[in-house]
Amino acid sequence: MTKQVTIYDVAHDAGVSISTVSNALNRPDRVSAATRERVLSAADRLGFVPKPAAVSQARRGAGCIGILAPFTAYASYYARLTGVLTALRDTGQETRVIDIPSAAAATSPALAASAIRGQLDGIVVMGERIEEAVERRLLERGMPTVLVDARSELFSVVVTDDFRGGATAAEHLLALGHRRIGYLTERQESDYDSQARQRLDGFRDALDRHGGTTLHVAASGPTAEQARQAAHELLSADERPTAVMAHYDELAVGALHAARDLSLRVPEDVSVMGYDDGPAASAAGLTTVAQPFAESGAAAVRLLLSRMADPRAPRTVTVLDCSLVTRGTTGTVPS
Repeated sequence: MTKQVTIYDVAHDAGVSISTVSNALNRPDRVSAATRERVLSAADRLGFVPKPAAVSQARRGAGCIGILAPFTAYASYYARLTGVLTALRDTGQETRVIDIPSAAAATSPALAASAIRGQLDGIVVMGERIEEAVERRLLERGMPTVLVDARSELFSVVVTDDFRGGATAAEHLLALGHRRIGYLTERQESDYDSQARQRLDGFRDALDRHGGTTLHVAASGPTAEQARQAAHELLSADERPTAVMAHYDELAVGALHAARDLSLRVPEDVSVMGYDDGPAASAAGLTTVAQPFAESGAAAVRLLLSRMADPRAPRTVTVLDCSLVTRGTTGTVPS
């Protein structure tokens, strides 16, 4: 009979204490990234399965799906969660909602350990790219995984066409006669092809194809107040933009506040546009690009359930369309 690998074996292999192994698996934010990866790599090599996970495997499933997303960073993910919960309503599956950091700032320790802890039958990861080592761990451990708003070469993904969405926003402002445009993007620490970059690339591409335009890009933190400060600089320039586009609606709200601070009328003096069509856009009467949030969450669940039922189900890429929503914050160029 093959000897079951224990937490002591993992600790010995990784050169750490058993309490460090426990923290790496159950409280990963308490362990440094280097130590966490050393523990998880040792667990991978040894084929370690925690006792509760072994019981779950013997029972053919934990009956629970994990939904990981930066919920506290971006309100839009609650709208996606609505689609997830609706799609799961009659399946008998429980749902564990796990908040993870914004991919613009960090990667998630909870995500890195999720494949080993064995308390989930599958996971949906929204808004965060999975690092290659973690992807490999999930795949080798047979963890059904679907990504939303992120790319993967190994797992099925559900994305909106952010490049096209950025172009749609630019085309709207161009049609109104704007040629000098500011763009508020979220400051990104991690280096990957994010939604922010794809959206800005689409916006810039539309301007380049039109010609005769200037684009001033400013990086902001994730809050409306931080965007307010960044927009102040854009709108205080000698050749200030006649329109400001924001990577998402909360940043656009910050631009609205900055315009008011500078006694600029919206849209008579400056147009402001956002992206997402979340609650902030509706409350502010903001022109924006709408994403199909609930639809993306529901589509991810359908793909995950298919993978759970048949591990050989093919990997798919689902691309959803976005649409322009015109409200009162954009208008023609002031004369």
